[in-house]
Amino acid sequence: MALVPYYDPFQITRRELGSLPPFPRLFDDDWFESPFNNLPRVRADVHETPTEVIVSAEIPGLESKEDVNIIVHDNYLHLSGKVERTDEQKNGNVHRTERLYGQFVRNIPLPTNVDESSAKASYRNGVLEVRIEKATKQIGQQVDVDFH
Repeated sequence: MALVPYYDPFQITRRELGSLPPFPRLFDDDWFESPFNNLPRVRADVHETPTEVIVSAEIPGLESKEDVNIIVHDNYLHLSGKVERTDEQKNGNVHRTERLYGQFVRNIPLPTNVDESSAKASYRNGVLEVRIEKATKQIGQQVDVDFH
């Protein structure tokens, strides 16, 4: 989902109304996910090469492979897990809490058919990278016509 600047509807003049970006899609891939259900928001990039689909997700704070669950099914990548907070403040007042912690869930649609059994994941510097090979099976088959 692309970043779109916030426009206060009460501050917009008629001249500016024509230059607003188009209304975002209502039923985006994560419409029912964060921030509506109060789970932390996992940001992800999806791109593909000629042979595979690569998903890179920012999930800082994971400490072991048991902290994240990765499922590839029906051309979706399902990420879920939990990030534990290690430096809990017991004394003093907390003025701001913005760091990701707690349980997270993210369902990411994949741009093409993939081989679910080929998924491999690695985690480095707070970024989870999942590589999935594209499916080699053809969905349809072209039929040649014999002319006599």
